[in-house]
Amino acid sequence: MENLRERGEISVKGMTCGNCARKVQEKLEDFGLKEVFVDLGRKRAVFSNPLGIKPEQIIEAIEQLGYKASFKEKSNQKDTKDFSLEIKFTVSMLLTLPLVAHMFLDYSILHNKYFQLALCLPVYAIGAVHFGKSAYHSLINKLPNMDVLIFTGSTAAFFYSLAGTLLHLGPNYLFYETSASIITLVLMGNLLEHKSLKQTTSAIEELSSLRVPKAIKILDSGDAQEIDANEIQKGDILLVNTGERVPTDGEIIWGEGKVDESIVTGESVPVPKIRGDKVIGSTLLREGTLKIKATAVGNDTVLAAIIRMVESATSTKPSIQRIGDKVSAVFVPIVLLIAVVTFFVWIFAGGTMQSALMSSIAVLVISCPCAMGLATPTAVVVAIGKAARKGVLIRGGDTLEKLAGVSIIVFDKTGTITTGNFEIKKIETRGEISEDELKSAIVSLEKFSSHPIAKSLSAAFETATHMPIEKVTEMKGVGIKGTDANGDEYQVVSAPSLPTQARPEDGDIAVLKNGNVIGVIWIGDQLKENVKETVAKLKQKGIKTVLLSGDRKDKCIAIANEAGIDEVHAEKSPEEKLQIIKNYQNTARTAFVGDGINDAPALAQAEIGISLSEATEVAIQSSQVILLKSRINHLMDALNISMLCLRTIKQNLFWAFFYNVAAIPIAAFGLLNPMIAAFSMAFSDIMVVGNSLRLKIRKI
Repeated sequence: MENLRERGEISVKGMTCGNCARKVQEKLEDFGLKEVFVDLGRKRAVFSNPLGIKPEQIIEAIEQLGYKASFKEKSNQKDTKDFSLEIKFTVSMLLTLPLVAHMFLDYSILHNKYFQLALCLPVYAIGAVHFGKSAYHSLINKLPNMDVLIFTGSTAAFFYSLAGTLLHLGPNYLFYETSASIITLVLMGNLLEHKSLKQTTSAIEELSSLRVPKAIKILDSGDAQEIDANEIQKGDILLVNTGERVPTDGEIIWGEGKVDESIVTGESVPVPKIRGDKVIGSTLLREGTLKIKATAVGNDTVLAAIIRMVESATSTKPSIQRIGDKVSAVFVPIVLLIAVVTFFVWIFAGGTMQSALMSSIAVLVISCPCAMGLATPTAVVVAIGKAARKGVLIRGGDTLEKLAGVSIIVFDKTGTITTGNFEIKKIETRGEISEDELKSAIVSLEKFSSHPIAKSLSAAFETATHMPIEKVTEMKGVGIKGTDANGDEYQVVSAPSLPTQARPEDGDIAVLKNGNVIGVIWIGDQLKENVKETVAKLKQKGIKTVLLSGDRKDKCIAIANEAGIDEVHAEKSPEEKLQIIKNYQNTARTAFVGDGINDAPALAQAEIGISLSEATEVAIQSSQVILLKSRINHLMDALNISMLCLRTIKQNLFWAFFYNVAAIPIAAFGLLNPMIAAFSMAFSDIMVVGNSLRLKIRKI
């Protein structure tokens, strides 16, 4: 088996709570793996393996903790956890019911101590295997988990009852129903929790199910052949008919149609597509027939990148989760100590052995560290899945937390709040150069740039003659330059970026030859749809809006006034933009919104970089938040989801802390039967998971 030097994924069976997931993560990190995150809901761990550690060694490290680990193909994995838990719970329940029945029915057989022992023994054996193994390994590794508490409580009740049976001490010493009920109720809680956790990852399952299994490839002979989608190679020509999903990312080389891109944009209206347009794998062709050239395959596609981002939702933790992690780390030893103290306080206070034992067992089984461990990751996974359905990609839980606390949002202008579809208002030559020569220089350079202005100029002057250009250099935030066959250097740059002495008095774009201005172009742009509405909503939330651009001051002020933006910084160089963002960050949490093409430094500097992207792999990797299809109104979706997520996390943590702080003293004072305590503990986790699942149906 080869070393996994990049991203790896391993199945981890046997995890029952958040502490288990934390234990696996710490083990793998200590082992040398990086970027580790453990997905409790899908029972797996994902990691980066820069040291090239062998898979067998990774498996061995996890199995030392008492879990079952294996590397498998995702498509072949079959989760048997539900089935196994269902069998254990069903058997335990059938045997426990008669044990509990003796408390309500006066049948002699139900009160027979040997009959009770015979019923309880199999249940205890199930509990010993299910909880005991995990408890043993957690103690060996000095990371005690919840199973230690459950196993200790059920064992104490069982052996106390066994002693009463063997020593003929009478019915007051028999608590078989307590031991069996603890195991049965906790198994029920585990089963329901597991089913609930699977629902939190439904977004991943839905996205994964959209992968296209087959494709029609056009051979060199012109014949069509059906192939497996995983056999598609970059450059292959593929045929897509009406009603079929596009098999992979590509570019249309023939045909036209309408494509439903809702899986990546959240927009249900089909988008018209013609030759030269990009299409995204797994989107649905509603009308027409297309031939596409594959531009990305396998793990390099947009859908694969989206799935990776959603899968890695818990790979970065919000700072608020650290509170729960710190408490969970010391929780079990503290509860064990409280249980011991409870036992002896009852004894020294003159209580009976039975009261002391039942109170201490109740303390053990009612406490629940798992709720604290689940409070954050369940909410984060659901929130990021919900955002993905809306066409918003969010990179991890820490991004959600930061986004929820943003006070200032800085916008780039061109291609971000404006359409980027520029209209040439005026063109003026300087010196002896003709307009045709000027246009030729422009298109020969701008074809090398992906900037919106470059695309507009290239389209406007597409009939101009192209001249050979070498040594092309794109100057971020400034323009582009290159040298022709005669050694003359041409530049197409933003006019405000030129030194004052060389800057034309007016105009937006300057064309230079060997440092001298040979032409000036005036361009016009318009505000994007929904920008005014989005800015108004941001103001309602108390968020300051800023426009930061290298464009002329008069144009920036006009656009900002039209959009309702609070502050304007115009005619700024890339270096000045970075300093302005730093200054804002010194006063409040700041996000920067750019088009994902020429804003990399600003996106990196801001605490939250938000990219408006046409869903390219490069753009997906460049920011913490990506708004697919450049829809600015999706910014509000991102903010609202992050705020709802943070509110849900706080609710979950409050419940987890309040439950334990209130329940443990009640149990210690003997006010709770251990069976009721076990029932309460079993449902405390479900309360947290259920509250997180509410995010799926909340309106934003």
